[in-house]
Amino acid sequence: MGLAKTEMFTDEQNKISLFAKVFGHPARVAILQHLFKIDACICGDLVNEIGLAQPTISQHLKELKNLGLIKGNVEGTSVCYCIDKDNWSSMKDIMLKFLNQDIPNTNCC
Repeated sequence: MGLAKTEMFTDEQNKISLFAKVFGHPARVAILQHLFKIDACICGDLVNEIGLAQPTISQHLKELKNLGLIKGNVEGTSVCYCIDKDNWSSMKDIMLKFLNQDIPNTNCC
């Protein structure tokens, strides 16, 4: 397996790539949408809400947490998750800057 050579790219390019990857699975999008909808930390079971097995939900939560878009606290035997507002705002700034680029007005292709 080859190396990704991410060191060849800027920090911003690597961040955009990671954000795109995390949004690349509908379960992670559904989890984020649910967290925004309830506007609170969720300590309950997301299995009923999302419809996937607990280990699958846990893996998606781990991906979202590793990227910093959500944060979680252990409370007894459960983990409570919510949107990390600071990191979410930072991600939005980076992605909006990238997505709001104007297409050059040239006769290319």
